[in-house]
Parts: sequence; C-alpha cells; structure tokens
Amino acid sequence: MYQLKISRRQMTGGMLAAGAAGLLAACGNRPGSTSSAGNGATAWVLTGGPEQTFRDSFERWNSAHTDRQIATEWFANDAYKEKIRTAVGAGNAPTLLYNWAGGTLADYVANEQVVDLTETTAAAQERIVPSLLDPGKIDGKVYALPNNNAQPVMLYYSKPAFEAIGAQPPTTWDELLELVPEFTAAGYIPFAEAGSSQWPYLMWIEYLTDRIGGAEPFARIVAGEKDAWSDPAITGALEKIQELVRAGGFGNSYGSVDADSGADIALIHTGKAAMILQGSWVYANFLTDAPDFMSDGNLGYMDFPSVAGGTGDLSNIVGNPANYWSVASNGSQEAQQIAIDYLNEELYNEAYIEALVTGGTIPAALDADDAIAASEHAEYLAYGYDMVKNAGSFTQSWDQALSSAAAQELLTNLSQIFLLQLEPEQFVANMNATL
Repeated sequence: MYQLKISRRQMTGGMLAAGAAGLLAACGNRPGSTSSAGNGATAWVLTGGPEQTFRDSFERWNSAHTDRQIATEWFANDAYKEKIRTAVGAGNAPTLLYNWAGGTLADYVANEQVVDLTETTAAAQERIVPSLLDPGKIDGKVYALPNNNAQPVMLYYSKPAFEAIGAQPPTTWDELLELVPEFTAAGYIPFAEAGSSQWPYLMWIEYLTDRIGGAEPFARIVAGEKDAWSDPAITGALEKIQELVRAGGFGNSYGSVDADSGADIALIHTGKAAMILQGSWVYANFLTDAPDFMSDGNLGYMDFPSVAGGTGDLSNIVGNPANYWSVASNGSQEAQQIAIDYLNEELYNEAYIEALVTGGTIPAALDADDAIAASEHAEYLAYGYDMVKNAGSFTQSWDQALSSAAAQELLTNLSQIFLLQLEPEQFVANMNATL
C-alpha cells in the first residue's frame, strides 16, 4: 500500500499467525547477505513479507540449473531502496531488478535501464491476474512482472461495535455517513485513521475518486495531462473527505495516530473504533497484535461503498497490485536470458503459489483457488483474491504511481485537506502545478 518508509506497510501482506511477528522484525533489522549461487545472473531481494517464497524459488532454480545460477543478495526495505538507486544510476543493477512499478519503472524505461519483456515472458504472463500486469506496462509494453502478493485496500470493521448499535456494514456513502453519529453516541470513533503517517489518507481519495468518476481521472493524472487534477471526481472526493471529517468521522486525535506502531488498528481491537480503511497487509498485524480478538472472529471486512451518482465500476479496487521484477539492461545477454527463463519457469508455478498462500498472502496468480481453499485462513484469502481477480481495474497507490516529488506534494496537500487547513480548490491548483 504506499511508498513511504512504513515497515508494516512494506510487509506487503506479511506472514499470518505466529510467523508474522518474526518477519516484522526481520523486515527492518535483517542485514543483507549474499548467496553462493555463482556468477550467472543476480537478484537483490527484500527480507520480510513473502521472503521464504523467494528463497525457496531461487533454491529450486539453482538446484535444477547448476550451470545457470542466480546469485541472491538480501536487504531490508530502506537499505535496498538506497542501494538500488545508486546501483541503477551507475549501471550496476542486479539482473533481476526488484521494484514497485509506477513512477520508478517509468524512469527506468525512459533511461533504457530495463528490457522489454512483452514477448519473452509470455509464458509467465499467462499465469498472472491481468489487472496486476498493468502497473508493469509502459506505453503498452511489459517491463515488469508481479513477483509476490496482491495488496488491495479493504474497509475493515469491528463486529462487536456494529452489534453494539445494531447496524449492518454500509454499502453506500450515505449509509456510511449515517453511522457516524450513531457510533459517536455509543462511545466509538467511527473510523480509525493514522494521520501522523499521512499515507493512509490516500486510501480515501483513491476510492472516492474511483467511485465518483472511475479509474480514468487518475489515469489522466499519471499521463501528465494539463490540469488533470481539475477533474470533478477529484474535487468531489475532497469534498466528501472533509464532509466526513466535519461530521466527526475520525474523532479528534487522528492527526497524531501512527500506522507504523499499529496504533490505528489498535483502536479497532481495543474497542475504541468501529472501522478502518487499510490495506490487506494489516490482517497479519491484527493476528499478531490481537490474537484473542481475531480468534473470536471479531474482524469483518467489506468493499468500499458506492457513491450516489458515481460512474465508477464497483468492482474497481485500489492498493498495491504487488511488487515487481524487471530485468536490467546493463547485464550480459546470457545473464538477461537466465533471468527471463527463471521468470517463465518459476513465477507463480504451483510451488510458488502454495508458498504464498501458506504465508497468508493473496497471490497475484490466476490459478490459486485450490491452494487458497486449503489454507487456514481460506475465508479471508478467498475474499481478497476474488476482489483482485474480478476487479474491473486495480489502481496503484497514488504515491507509487507518481514521481517522488509529486507524491510528496500530494501527501502534504492531502494532509491539509484532512486537517481542514486547505480548501479543495487550492488542493487542485497546487497539484496541477506538479504536472
């Protein structure tokens, strides 16, 4: 969900149950280490999250291809981002280039730092949910393939809170607003929100814009069209956000709540808040932080509500489609071919899918139903998988889809919208200046 350096978010789904705590620690603290796989191709990989899926996959490849090895080096998230930026700029990138697609990938393509995978990875592409391929495309050509789990944003809710006021999960924006005074009167914060982290604010404007005007308004922004932020769907989304703020939807202290520490989800499992709009990765955090709450089946989840008069497809979702592999252009032709063959052979094969599901994550693969059905967390994974598989579109998190400079400006201005320090018209003007 979101480019900022928030460790829980960067877990990209995490491992479920007991494994989650260890991996959360590993994501931030584990030092890099180089394998002894040989001198063929290279891959730099992130620790944490579905790390074991990657390790098993490279081990399978190297065991089966003793003369075409892939050497791996492992990094925590922040250390990787710092090193890869320098390596790509210096022409020393690993053969398999781990990335978040979006604006970063566009820069790689513009500078001819990655190769076109459209034709050469056709076999791998056939195993991937089509909407998850889109973020890896530039001008219709495939330059990156998803390599782990899909991370849609969902609206989670406390079943005990809803039972306390005798309410059902809202299916429309108007129903959502009607619940705000009811929850407030019952002593609940209607929505937990981690305003101190800023990036969780994005989920509201992303979904509201899509529900009002579909995926096209943001697509025009990504394309850099003049005054694209002036789309009525953007203004409508900002107005509804402020409507919710003024109604008391987030309580009074949301600007100081931190997502990295799990303070936002704690408001749910400690009985202080009723709902939270967050990425699928928080399910693992709920399991780790509140096992009793989860074992009693107290956490519900639902689609984002419709908006009256909106034209967006209700199957559209937002979030992190996945993380991605590209193939760097600076390597030898032999190394590039090894990397391409690895993608075609290993990416989302049966063992790869099983490992992702065992880790409690939503695979980006087309054929994962049987593996999910056999999972300990089948109900939740099936719900998220169906969201992804049947999505009319899967809009990438806006801070990842945009350039770093534009993303930071977006977060700054959106924070001011939520704090009622900026009018929608000024937000639009400020963001049009970034195009």
